[in-house]
Amino acid sequence: MAFSGSVQKSQIPINCQFCETQKSIKWKCLDCSLLICDNCKDKIHLKIKNAKDHKIISIKDIGLHPEELDFTNIKCQQHAGQSCCLFCTTCDHLVCPTCFAKVHKKHDLIEINEAYDIKQDDLKKKQTKTQKNKAEIEARMDKLCQLQAVEGFKYEKVRQDIQSQEKALKQAVEKYAEKLQKELEQNHKSAFQSIKGDIIDISEFITQSDVQYDEVKDFMNTTDVAKFFKEVSEMKKSSDITIEKTTSTYCSIPKFIPGEITQSNFGIFQNDDSSSGELTVDLNINREFQTNLSLVSHLSLCHDDSLWIACTQDEVLQKVKPEGANLKTISTFNIMVFGMAITGSNDVLVITERGSRLKKIDSSTGELTDSVYDATPYTPTAVCMTYDNKVIIGGFHDNLDTTAVMVMSEKGDQEAVYEHDQHNQPIFRYARNITSTRDGSIHVADYKLIDGKGRIVVLGQDGEVINTYTGHNKINKAKEFRPDYIVTTPRDNAIVNDMETNTLHILNNSGILLTCYNTSDIGIMYPMSLAYTPTGQLYIGCSRSAGSTAKEAKLYEVNIHGC
Repeated sequence: MAFSGSVQKSQIPINCQFCETQKSIKWKCLDCSLLICDNCKDKIHLKIKNAKDHKIISIKDIGLHPEELDFTNIKCQQHAGQSCCLFCTTCDHLVCPTCFAKVHKKHDLIEINEAYDIKQDDLKKKQTKTQKNKAEIEARMDKLCQLQAVEGFKYEKVRQDIQSQEKALKQAVEKYAEKLQKELEQNHKSAFQSIKGDIIDISEFITQSDVQYDEVKDFMNTTDVAKFFKEVSEMKKSSDITIEKTTSTYCSIPKFIPGEITQSNFGIFQNDDSSSGELTVDLNINREFQTNLSLVSHLSLCHDDSLWIACTQDEVLQKVKPEGANLKTISTFNIMVFGMAITGSNDVLVITERGSRLKKIDSSTGELTDSVYDATPYTPTAVCMTYDNKVIIGGFHDNLDTTAVMVMSEKGDQEAVYEHDQHNQPIFRYARNITSTRDGSIHVADYKLIDGKGRIVVLGQDGEVINTYTGHNKINKAKEFRPDYIVTTPRDNAIVNDMETNTLHILNNSGILLTCYNTSDIGIMYPMSLAYTPTGQLYIGCSRSAGSTAKEAKLYEVNIHGC
């Protein structure tokens, strides 16, 4: 049974508007606004007065030719029977000959068709401005929607932080109260035992005194005088009892003075301006280095200011040391590198082309060995070190075509795996680079070459997606956003490279865009890899122009301010 909504209305064929019998319509007269057949076009239409000046087009071209406008038959609104012949730009009004004679003689007058074109241009400019305003409003709407999502996440996070602080303080108070109770018991026990010992000693002295008193009393009552004088000296000696010395002061139970409970004991709110507001960023080149690599695809900074630079294309990994304007090569490995990070002990973790286990280059011996970090069943694609020396690894599962981000301890124990969201949907497509902020959020540069659409996925402390940044609506209008590298700044913002547009995107720790900077403004082309120094300089490793085969990739040390 067919539904009424699925019944389509067929088009009704139109007859020639001259003969009204012929259905084979071939032409349209733009002046007459009539559809006509071949026969009427040649025999009937030509009989119309001035028909030879009419414009006739094929019905196949309808819509391709703009309708011709008639500027000769515009009736004057002020004078009946008169047609407008000019346009007064002074009054912004159409005028007829009578209007001209009475009012507009000394005014600026132009042809009506010229005025029409001017008005059309004004309207087009207004349309363009409207579209531009709309685009700006839509961009603002996108940013507000992002801010709304981030604020919702921050609200939930702060609420949980307050509850966690409340729980932690309760536990801390209970623990401290328990400690005070134990100290009280210990003080009480010490004081009690000290006093009790002296009480026992004194009790024994009193008992001995009573016994001696009775013995002396009995001796004094003896009637045997000879015995009295004989034993009186011994009796005097035996009746001398040494008085036990007692403690002059005792450990007393201390008083308990309650501490003041204030906001600072629990915590206070502090304004966070990181989620909104424009940022002004300034870059200037401090030093420029010439490498012997085709491109600097990976870059990491050691604690001793030396650098590890790698070129995937050349299958070369080098440790170099900047000396003045030159790079001194310290060591070289002929391996293909897909990612690397510096550990707290200055070793370098390396993702090579084979296996699920990361390699490690020992900082003291320079030996390349297996590390304790194994991403099985995933093949590692990205790695970074957190501020608390944990390791975050991005991995790809070839058979399942899925990507996961793993957090591991210093010993290589897996602490968390992030792969699916709360709706069991994949979070990532392919993790190319990773960084983390001091507040515990994880930023993942995520894109597959197959579709070219990149993004930055931001995970919160518990692995929930708090934001996704997909590029700048104007900068990435012609070229897709394709982030290869991302680093964290001293202010806990994130800098993302966009090599195809020579752009650095600066995001806050929630993944909200703060500003963009075009590196070509200071002569840096194709920024490919990034590394931050402890003193705030930014190293930028570059690629090369398409078609170039020279091994001349540049490395820049840049002073950067504002982010």
